[in-house]
Amino acid sequence: MSGLAQQFSNSVPVLSTERLRLRAPRLDDFEYHADFHASPRAVWEGGEKSRKEAWYNWAGDAACWSLRGYGAFSVDMNGRFVGEVGLYHPDHFPGPELGWFVIPEAEGQGIAFEAAKAVLGWIRASFDWPDITSIIEPGNARSIALGLRLGGKIVVDPAYPGIDPGDVVIRHGLRRAA
Repeated sequence: MSGLAQQFSNSVPVLSTERLRLRAPRLDDFEYHADFHASPRAVWEGGEKSRKEAWYNWAGDAACWSLRGYGAFSVDMNGRFVGEVGLYHPDHFPGPELGWFVIPEAEGQGIAFEAAKAVLGWIRASFDWPDITSIIEPGNARSIALGLRLGGKIVVDPAYPGIDPGDVVIRHGLRRAA
C-alpha cells in the first residue's frame, strides 16, 4: 500500500463485531464491486454496469470518506471481503444514506444486519443527526426487510425524499430515549 493509501486507510475508523471487521475500502475490494455490478444482482442498484461505470461508482463511494468525513466500510469476515455497509452520499442523493450489500457467498448469514447495526452505533456516537435513511428500490424485498429489522420505519414524507420516484424510504431514528 502506498503512503497516501495508508494515510487514507488510517483516517477511516475500524469497527468490530463478534464476527466482522469493518474497515476502509482498499483497491482490491473493487473487483467485488465490478463483479456485482456486472451481474443481474445489480438490478436494485440501477442495473448492470460496465467495469468503467462500476469503477466510477465505487471510486465515488470511497472518496466520500475524504470529502464528507464518512462513507462505506468494507466488511471482512475471517480476513476475507464479504460486503460493504455504511454511508453513501453522492451529489444527487438528498443526504447521507445507510446502505449495504454482501457478496453472493455471504448472503443469508446475517452479515449485512450485523454490520449495519455496528454502523448505526458508530453514526450515533459520531454525528449529532436525528436520523438516517435507507433508500431502497420498491422491489428489493430483502433490503426493505433488513431496514425494518434494524428498527427503521417506512416513511412517506416530503422531508425524507428518495432518489427516484417510488423509492421506499426507511428512517432510522438516532436519538436515544432519555
